[in-house]
Amino acid sequence: MVNIIVLKGVNDILNSDLFTQYNWGQIAYALVVAVLIGCFIYMIYSRYYAGVIYSRSFAVTLVGMCVLTCMVTLAISTNVVLSLGMVGALSIVRYRTAIKDPIDLLYLFWAITTGITTGAQMYALALVSAIVMTLVIYIFYHHQRRGEVYVVVIHYEGDGVGDEIIKAFGNLKYFVKSKTMRKDKVEMAVEVYIKNHNLFIEEKLNKIEGVSDVTLIQYNGEYHG
Repeated sequence: MVNIIVLKGVNDILNSDLFTQYNWGQIAYALVVAVLIGCFIYMIYSRYYAGVIYSRSFAVTLVGMCVLTCMVTLAISTNVVLSLGMVGALSIVRYRTAIKDPIDLLYLFWAITTGITTGAQMYALALVSAIVMTLVIYIFYHHQRRGEVYVVVIHYEGDGVGDEIIKAFGNLKYFVKSKTMRKDKVEMAVEVYIKNHNLFIEEKLNKIEGVSDVTLIQYNGEYHG
């Protein structure tokens, strides 16, 4: 008898308008804030992107992720029944898109957490987090730009040419990554750290007698896989 009364009371509460009352003003305000911060994330991503190929579609996805996550948070916070069903539905979702650059995950989670905080009407937290994230990205971006990693591919012929090439690097930080010999012809790949885009090493290597060609490739980790 007691269980029947309890279940009836819970059923009455769930069927009432207690969890389906919407404040359209707050919903609109939260969505507008999510769009604005999403656009800000879009601009930061476009400004400080350092990968090989810039993906505009991924940048637009960041804005949409803010809005959609905000919408989900608003739906969960205004309807208990819907929130329970949504938790079950989202648990079976699987994302198959491969993220090639780990820094893209940072922007992706930034967009998701921004949508959650704006949907929960924690606007001050979303704004402060946006400022902190911008400062972190700015600091590490300029720290990274102090030097670049390049891969130098050199083709040469001759017995003592390899030693001359190694001497040409001088005080630069370098690592010999590979060395392939085809009879008298040799191909050497060297990873070298160059500061301030000072690419004099290419001309210096090209002047060595026996070197047929020199190729300088900027390397930032996106060429794997």
